[in-house]
Amino acid sequence: MAMEEPMSIETENSPMDNLMMYESRNSGIDIMLSNPGSRCCACSQVSQGSCICGVVEKIDMGSHTGWLLHLTIVSTLLSLSAAKDNIAHGDLVRDAESLISADGRFRLGFFTPGNSKSRYLGIWFNTVSVQTIIWVANRDRPISGPTGMLSISGNGSLVLADASGTVYWSTGAAMGVANPVARLLNTSNFVVTGASGGDYAWQSFDHPTDSVLPRMKLGWDRSSGRNRNFTPWKSSDDPAPGEYSMAMDVHGDPQIFIMRRTTRIWRSGRWMGQWFTGIPEMTTYQTLFTFGVSNDANEVAFWYDTVNHSMLSRLVLHPAGVAERVVWNENTQTWNRYWFAPKDQCDTLSTCGPFGVCDISYSPVCRCVRGFVPRSLENWNMRDGTEGCMRRTPLDCRNGTDGFVKVAQAKLPDTSAAAVNYTMGLEDCRAACLRNCSCVAYANAEVAGGGRGCILWGGNLTDVRVNPSGGEDLFVRLAEADLGSSSAQAGRRRVAGITVAAAVLGLLVLGSMGWCLWKRRKRRKTNTVVLGMNRHRNEETSREGHGDLELPLFDFNTIAAATDDFSAENKLGEGGFGPVFKGQLGDGQEVAVKRLAKNSVQGLDEFKNEVVLIAKLQHRNLVRLLGGCIEGEERMLVYEYMPNKSLDAFLFDKAKASVLDWRRRFQIINGIARGLLYLHQDSRFRIIHRDLKASNILLDKEMNPKISDFGMARIFGGDQTEARTRRVVGTYGYMSPEYIMDGVFSEKSDVFSFGVLMLEIVSGRKNKGMYLSEPNLNLLGHAWSLWKEGKWMELVDASMADGNPMAEVFRCINLGLLCVQERPEGRPTMAWVVQMLGNDTETSLPQPKQPGFMATRRPFEVSSSGSVNEVTVTMFEGR
Repeated sequence: MAMEEPMSIETENSPMDNLMMYESRNSGIDIMLSNPGSRCCACSQVSQGSCICGVVEKIDMGSHTGWLLHLTIVSTLLSLSAAKDNIAHGDLVRDAESLISADGRFRLGFFTPGNSKSRYLGIWFNTVSVQTIIWVANRDRPISGPTGMLSISGNGSLVLADASGTVYWSTGAAMGVANPVARLLNTSNFVVTGASGGDYAWQSFDHPTDSVLPRMKLGWDRSSGRNRNFTPWKSSDDPAPGEYSMAMDVHGDPQIFIMRRTTRIWRSGRWMGQWFTGIPEMTTYQTLFTFGVSNDANEVAFWYDTVNHSMLSRLVLHPAGVAERVVWNENTQTWNRYWFAPKDQCDTLSTCGPFGVCDISYSPVCRCVRGFVPRSLENWNMRDGTEGCMRRTPLDCRNGTDGFVKVAQAKLPDTSAAAVNYTMGLEDCRAACLRNCSCVAYANAEVAGGGRGCILWGGNLTDVRVNPSGGEDLFVRLAEADLGSSSAQAGRRRVAGITVAAAVLGLLVLGSMGWCLWKRRKRRKTNTVVLGMNRHRNEETSREGHGDLELPLFDFNTIAAATDDFSAENKLGEGGFGPVFKGQLGDGQEVAVKRLAKNSVQGLDEFKNEVVLIAKLQHRNLVRLLGGCIEGEERMLVYEYMPNKSLDAFLFDKAKASVLDWRRRFQIINGIARGLLYLHQDSRFRIIHRDLKASNILLDKEMNPKISDFGMARIFGGDQTEARTRRVVGTYGYMSPEYIMDGVFSEKSDVFSFGVLMLEIVSGRKNKGMYLSEPNLNLLGHAWSLWKEGKWMELVDASMADGNPMAEVFRCINLGLLCVQERPEGRPTMAWVVQMLGNDTETSLPQPKQPGFMATRRPFEVSSSGSVNEVTVTMFEGR
């Protein structure tokens, strides 16, 4: 039969089997299915699963019967060519061939990584569009070309060799296994068993590379002495083991470490029965994952599984030493980051050294346990806490006067060298520690809610951090003097101390009175002004009854000298209040001076308002007021100086925006949220800021955010939830719809402004006002459109480097859109926002509704004080 050129059809499930279809010149077809390299002989022979050959001549392709017969033959041949998931003795898997698990989710075959030219045998996800390698056999010995072959010998040994017979990788013999078979399971585990099944003589799960898959174990097999740790690739081009590793510690209470060579750099904390204390967010994973730790005579190991077995997930250690849990998103065809570590400064092992406590919510993050002081005060002040802390007073074990101080909500110290007893109660644990002069701390060791267990530490306590969402109580041993003991001796020390303190205080009071009298005579009369708030200044503050406030005052000449007579070189900027100047006081302290301009759109009322509010507020995310100046017509406020100026100077300047990587942006978002929560809920007053925007967020030298400019702020009474004003003040793009349209403001108005600010931080784009006829012309409309289309990733600022934690970014965009919803009752509170920012899960967030950007009417007058986006808005109502 005359043949034309062959058309090769390779089924996706079986690259080993080639279906060759030849169309004859007389409309007949020849069909041949063969397995290259098999022992199939003449074409007339049929060997089930190895070779099927046949010739069907003169099928009338124009008839219905002919097409039906054609389709039947092809369907039959395709089903017979189904992919294999195993090899037996005498079979080969060549370079162009592969094995596929029975459920089709995993493939074993040869691959070339990245820009490399070498070939490796590995396993990857078969149903994922992005080739993701999860196991490599010959990671240390690549094959130079496509000549590799995998086989299994009669004794069950897997052998990877090339055409010349050079062996690149092999396993040991499978002792006692009859008719060994190597099979790729639906779990991705590649195993060697007998032909009839039974125990695994060898399995790839015992020899991980850089990934932990569901039902795979990370840890020690005590019976065999095998350490199932995993190591990252050297690079994306080289799967050879990198310098990091992730392993389970067999000493003390079970915990996982990431190590760089032999140096530990991250620790999971001890296992609590459902989560590790250093990974409290695991408690929020219950809808997707289950976790477990086994700790018995046979093994100490960690494992996890997916609730929905169709979901693809892996825990991977990257070449830079970052562990990451990812899940496959079928809609976006990408791996979404679900969790990663180390993720912050306190995640690095022992950031604050022995007896130091790390708290990421404070700056600086390190502090000493009560009764301890920095070992090197100089380094401590330089933000280097690695030397840790030392005792203020030595312990006195022999006299039995020692006690304990509780460190609450702690990630317990490293337990590698600790003594653990799972049957001892907490009181017995305390007594055992007091009896042992080497014991420095104790804690509960319960695992699954039993309430019993004891951990005793000797030596230094390392890697302690505050963990509000999943921490435990740690009891640290202290000398009596550092406990405030009630013993007679301690009482005498206290009486003596009080006496000395009283005498010193009396002298200081007398000296201060004399100094004040002298200063009062010297100071001009205008400089003794006490800032009084009119109790009935307007309808917004009449209910508050602000009292008088004595403000530390600077004389005009001092401030003029500090600012070099308010020189242009020292001018930092200008807002509605007036110009702001940098200055340096006589003691060297740098300050920022706000000078009320004579033509300022903010007047004396706003000046007094800011003084009363900011002087009574103390929070690490609020700017600190140092004093003021009222002399003649001059009105000035003196603040701590922020060397990095305001957030907008970085965020909207493409040349500087790259400085704000995602870690810094997320830190700024969290800081602003905590500051706003303090104003709304935790301060002595409930305060509505009313002018939250990027230019009012100042950045200190460590890029920590501080909310500033309280001239427009208002205090709410105990039960007050909202207020109405005839004078709407604020900035285009940040004001909520109900405020700018109806003059109604509340905590939800600030929440709206925060949402705008969050979206600006994520995108690096400024919201160009809400009241535009075309929603896509402003940031909120643009963000909403991308969200509805599932293209939220396009909103992320391109100036940030790649590799951002997209799950975290997604959560911030989701939260931002919830905050800017049109109706205030739909917006969350700042307490809820702060809680959600601290939770490492986006699945619990509700879907946002349309933002408030659609209105086009403008029932107000506008007076500009600068750029088009920095305006004060005033609305008048008819009487």
